[in-house]
Amino acid sequence: MRVKAPIKIDKKTKNLAKRLNGGEIAVINHKDIDEVAANSLVEGKVRAVINADMSISGRYPNKGPNILSKKNIPIVDNVGKEIFEKLKEGDIVEIVDNKIYYQSELIAEGEFLDESKIKQKLKLCYDNLSNELDNFIENTIEYAKKEKGFILGELEIPKIKTDFKDKHALVVVRGQNYKEDLSTLISYIEEVKPVLIGVDGGGDALLEFGYTPDMIVGDMDSISDECLRKCKEIVVHAYPDGRAPGLKRIEELGLEAVVFPAPGTSEDIAMLTAYEYGAKLIVALGTHSNMIDFLEKGRKGMASTFLVRLKIGSKLIDAKGVNLLYRSKLKIKYIWGLILAALFPVCIVAYLSPSIQQMIRLMQLKLKLLIEF
Repeated sequence: MRVKAPIKIDKKTKNLAKRLNGGEIAVINHKDIDEVAANSLVEGKVRAVINADMSISGRYPNKGPNILSKKNIPIVDNVGKEIFEKLKEGDIVEIVDNKIYYQSELIAEGEFLDESKIKQKLKLCYDNLSNELDNFIENTIEYAKKEKGFILGELEIPKIKTDFKDKHALVVVRGQNYKEDLSTLISYIEEVKPVLIGVDGGGDALLEFGYTPDMIVGDMDSISDECLRKCKEIVVHAYPDGRAPGLKRIEELGLEAVVFPAPGTSEDIAMLTAYEYGAKLIVALGTHSNMIDFLEKGRKGMASTFLVRLKIGSKLIDAKGVNLLYRSKLKIKYIWGLILAALFPVCIVAYLSPSIQQMIRLMQLKLKLLIEF
């Protein structure tokens, strides 16, 4: 395997993905490459990936490396964090198997992850999954005890201006398959007109489809300035002690925001806010709802998510994967039916038209003359 190209370099994959133009080598520091990160690299049309960390650590079966492999994007794994000191954005490097060269000098060496190695590592992940599940359950229970204020009304919900009363609320997270699911819900959005809530990058997902978010909720680390300026209200998720690192960015943009100190995830407080302010129905799209999702986000448990879903109960509909629920197929007989239905009124109007009737008589006369001769 040999690849030579300029690099885009960033320790955070989600930041790097925004700058990809196609044809570059992505240099990242991403332990356990998740599905969302892998898809962002695929969409950025990278030629190869150099990872300073382990793409598959063995903790759980993460899907990212397999996605990259299937798209023929080679991965040179675990090359060491020193590579960030040796390279800068735009440098042209050459990958030869598991070795990395810059200006003909060997600067790093790692492990080339081909399909067989990925399968081997994932098998070890599945073998370890039972232990990881035990730890995950214990952490979830432990944090649930600490965060029970979510359902006991002890958490103070800040005042907001967005009107949820007796309306549907659509909470969009830029998670797995969000584009396919959002495409499926277009008719719902157009007809019902739900309150649109973007959780961080979920706001940009709505913009992609031509919708302006009514509210953005999150720590503001993965959303564009454009979306922040266009949305109607911003809620910054702060730590329980009140610290809100994301607020600085909002202030630098000259915008206003509501600060919501709370444990748990931003998508949890988005759903909780909609519920507390009287939403009739809450539709969650792209949200994290299982152990693998949470492990990919680096969380050791899902206490807040469990508690919030326990509280909002029947008002919540999870639209994740809705694109797989039903896919209609356009049949030929339906096409012919539409054509005949469209032609019928045209034929009636044409037959009743004096000019058309005269033309028909003329054609009949010509046909009669041809038969006689």
